[in-house]
Amino acid sequence: MRIRPRRLAVLAAALLTATTALPAAVAAPRSGPAEHRPSGGGLSAVVRYTEYGIPHIVARDHASLGFGTGWAQAADQICTLADGFVTVRGERSRYFGADAPSDPALSSAGRNLAGDLYFRGVRETRTVERLLATPPPAGPSREAKELMRGYAAGYNAWLRQNRISDPACRGAAWVRPITALDVAARGYALAVLGGQGRAVDGITAAQPPGAAPAAAPGARVSGAAVADAARELFATDDQAMGSNAVAFSGATTAGGRGLLLGNPHYPWEGGRRFWQMQQTIPGRLDVAGGALLGTPTVGIGHTARVAWSHTVATGVPVNVHQLTLDPADPTVYLVDGRRERMTQRQVTVAVKGGAPVTRSQWWTRYGPVLSSLGPGVPLPWTTTTAYAVNDPNAVNLRLADTSLGFARARSAAGVLDALHRYQGMPWLNTIAADSRGGTLFTQAQVVPRITDELAARCSTPLGRFTYPAAGLAVLDGSRGDCALGRDADAVQPGVFGPAKLPTLRDAPYSENSNNSAWLANADRPLTGYERVFGDIGTPRSLRTRGAIEDVAAMADRGRLTVRDLQAQQFANRAPAGDLAAADAARACAALPGGTATGTDGRAVDVRQACRVLADWDRTLDTTSRGALFFDRFWRRLTAAVPADRLWKVPFDPADPVRTPRALDTAAPGFTTALADTVSELRTAGIALDSRLGAHQVVVRGGARIAVPGGTEGLGVWNKIEPEWDPAGGSTEVSSGSSYLQAVGWDGGSCPVARTLLTYSQSSNPKSPHYADQTRLFGAERWVTSRFCEKDILKSPRLRVVVVRERR
Repeated sequence: MRIRPRRLAVLAAALLTATTALPAAVAAPRSGPAEHRPSGGGLSAVVRYTEYGIPHIVARDHASLGFGTGWAQAADQICTLADGFVTVRGERSRYFGADAPSDPALSSAGRNLAGDLYFRGVRETRTVERLLATPPPAGPSREAKELMRGYAAGYNAWLRQNRISDPACRGAAWVRPITALDVAARGYALAVLGGQGRAVDGITAAQPPGAAPAAAPGARVSGAAVADAARELFATDDQAMGSNAVAFSGATTAGGRGLLLGNPHYPWEGGRRFWQMQQTIPGRLDVAGGALLGTPTVGIGHTARVAWSHTVATGVPVNVHQLTLDPADPTVYLVDGRRERMTQRQVTVAVKGGAPVTRSQWWTRYGPVLSSLGPGVPLPWTTTTAYAVNDPNAVNLRLADTSLGFARARSAAGVLDALHRYQGMPWLNTIAADSRGGTLFTQAQVVPRITDELAARCSTPLGRFTYPAAGLAVLDGSRGDCALGRDADAVQPGVFGPAKLPTLRDAPYSENSNNSAWLANADRPLTGYERVFGDIGTPRSLRTRGAIEDVAAMADRGRLTVRDLQAQQFANRAPAGDLAAADAARACAALPGGTATGTDGRAVDVRQACRVLADWDRTLDTTSRGALFFDRFWRRLTAAVPADRLWKVPFDPADPVRTPRALDTAAPGFTTALADTVSELRTAGIALDSRLGAHQVVVRGGARIAVPGGTEGLGVWNKIEPEWDPAGGSTEVSSGSSYLQAVGWDGGSCPVARTLLTYSQSSNPKSPHYADQTRLFGAERWVTSRFCEKDILKSPRLRVVVVRERR
């Protein structure tokens, strides 16, 4: 959108006469005077809503832009936002009880008490305040801090001026005004989500020997088992978080300009949802896309000239230091023979219906002591040994500036420049394309500066298992020569500078589906990076293999347009089906008597299942018959048969996209999986050849909406993780495709962009934008982006709101 300053003044004058009422279904204005004058020097913004409740926010400066963003986000998501601010203030136990499950959006804490102890510790040590005071580029810029200040003011203004209609928090005492510090603390929680955020239970539970119950005999596990657990902990192809993205260069497109398709996989509920908007400061900033709730900047989006998306990266964002303790005092550790005392932090948490709880946390020069890093990685504190976790993102509050840098970029090269300048991306890869035909893939991610040489020289016996297998370094903390050091081009010590980051520029296609950087382009493999960034020459996930097959074929075909991106998003091809369904059908048809034995020992007639497998079209469209059966069968089979027994042709690093292959139907568990799947569906009253959309649905306002796509294990690009109900199928989605964008250029003044927010703008069931885009997703339809001024003004749903602070 381009607005000349003079035209903005004229437009603003006209808009001041427009209604200031928000949608009645979302928020009913409180009773009061008909006229409200802006307070002296108060912040204000113009919010123009187009179809599907998408706001286009125009403001004169960053504080006012933050104000409009905070207002508009609160209007759509007040309950979800307020819940997250309770989390980062460490007050969940106060309102919801200490033993209730914690907020999974902002940390891995199992219970509220653990999460509160961690976040109260962050608050009481003024960690975020110190980062806010750090001069840029190591700390946030003035513009980023103004956005946070404005966001808090806008959120609070909405809360003062409107009644909450969402039943999830209407009248709740925990919905309170926020501060700029709360906004920054939420950004901090997102930054450490992949590091300290994974270890909250271990950090808050760690106590010196004698202060906590001793570990049970046999609690120690082998290094190999810990390595396996660490690999699973840091896997990026799990169910909750992931993504696909591809950029095509001008050499492959119809007009010689770039194309970008972004398909992030995020939770459908809670505080890690995206929210769609456009932000404009005339002459300075103009960007559209999706922001994570509680953040004041576009995370995935586009401008007039460049588009970008992110995928969860394989880089391990933490490392562990094994401490050698003073035999006389387990709270003292040795570095080069010198004694260093741990810092004890006493943290107190208010608890609903009970006395406050006070616990100690123990910190070292490396970071906090922890008792475990995830449930399968025990790190016991004994009289001789303890472990501390180093998370370089715990001093990284630069993500907002990185996003602002993207918004000001004019090319994919400009996106890379922003990543190099701010170095604020905590756990994501970046893929970009521009109007000049340029492309980018980069793993410009903040990870500890663990070189392979350092790991070889300084790994403890445990680290010699975990680093090669999982990229998790466990270093000898008693040696000063095992310090992480500093790269000259790094914005902070102990992390890699831009020169060491895996990067691919201007390839015909650049694609990532959450495996390592190795095969961002299969014809131009990336190698030479340190193991902490990810592996090389290992099997790829089915989603990565299917994605490379698809996008490589598209690039070879050439003359691509945005329509091709849209088709790829909803092709719903199941690579697992292409690899295994025909073999499974043939083996099924060859079973004597057409029966198979289930786990209960009963013979099951599977003849219809054989026909269903043979007839299935290998897609996960809502109309596909056989997709549901194969999904349930494949889950059972892959759970029962180890990966190295599943295929006849093993993985070949020289042919990583086509191997492994050829289903081994003689593997133990194959016939049992067939029988149990038939029994499961029949017990649920589901026909084996049912359409997928009859049983893979979400319910919104009492209406069932069929959704396409499929689970991680099937390898489908359009990933959806349905929650299975044994009584009749899936009636909710936990995570999957979220903010989708297909962006290109045709030589005109406006980008050609199609977007879709799969779960819609609002969590409020009373909002008209609670399920409207979800219905589009079910029908595989897109929203035509209104980025340029002329397109916004043409919207038949245009509604203008002037938002401002009031007395």
